[in-house]
Amino acid sequence: MAARPGCRFCLKNELLLDEPIFETGHFYMLGSIDPMVPLAGMVIPKRHSDDPFGLLPEEWTDFGTALATAKAYFSHHRPDGYTLGWNVGAAGGQHVFHTHLHINPRFAGEPNEGVGIRRVMRTPMWGLDQ
Repeated sequence: MAARPGCRFCLKNELLLDEPIFETGHFYMLGSIDPMVPLAGMVIPKRHSDDPFGLLPEEWTDFGTALATAKAYFSHHRPDGYTLGWNVGAAGGQHVFHTHLHINPRFAGEPNEGVGIRRVMRTPMWGLDQ
């Protein structure tokens, strides 16, 4: 699998700050290195693609296995729910332009309980006619 030069999520570049938690045929998972979100992860394809729209059919086939493995990894924390999200493009909040799905276990009683990703979309958007 070809790596994009300088991409820190392309495994062949050896730029990761930590080791993958698990690997499937087409994906691997990293844990959070963000101290503000210590219990989280990212499922990342081994092959470079800029965003999920560039994933290949065989990657989508393996994606279910990767997602189930990620859920199992967090299960001992007994989350009450999850927030999953793709940030696509700079305007969408993507900072590393290699496809990655954020997985955030959620818990009853946490300060943001019940707040989902749609809250961002409920904010008035510039340039759109109502």
